[in-house]
Amino acid sequence: MALLFLLPVIANGQKIGVKSNLLYDATATVNLGFEAALGHKTTLDISGNYNGWSFGDARWRHWLIQPEFRYWLCERFEGHFLGLHGHYAQYNVGGINLNDNMNNNRYQGYLYGAGLSYGYQWVVGKRWNLEATVGAGYARMFDRKIPLAECGEMVRKKHYNYWGPTKIGLSFIYIIK
Repeated sequence: MALLFLLPVIANGQKIGVKSNLLYDATATVNLGFEAALGHKTTLDISGNYNGWSFGDARWRHWLIQPEFRYWLCERFEGHFLGLHGHYAQYNVGGINLNDNMNNNRYQGYLYGAGLSYGYQWVVGKRWNLEATVGAGYARMFDRKIPLAECGEMVRKKHYNYWGPTKIGLSFIYIIK
């Protein structure tokens, strides 16, 4: 779907970047992002992430899509940018040795929201960039808490508001001109 949106951008000879977030890679989360020039100082970044793996009782299963409109302070694909991002995810996490609650329970649900971000891109080669980005915002979360047990029954359903970090990245980018 994202590629259909980007076809007019490619046809006009504008820049497009394909990226991978190294922080997601470190957690075995498959991820791919596309960033397309919209104007002289604006781009649209769309990233998707998927982690479907389990390690024993530990689960960090999720998928996430995060589109972001970016305004570049100088020139697109180089230097400082400010962003407005949205996010939607579904998750099934638990059995993780962070605390008793995460170690003994599983949380299944989804979230949606939006946030603001700041980032910087460094040109490291003719077609290669490195990007660091961080963002904070809001997420509306809906989940079910289930004990880690064979056929464990749901303990509760809950929805709540989250305010805090919503985006972090250290990405390698290949620029298609």
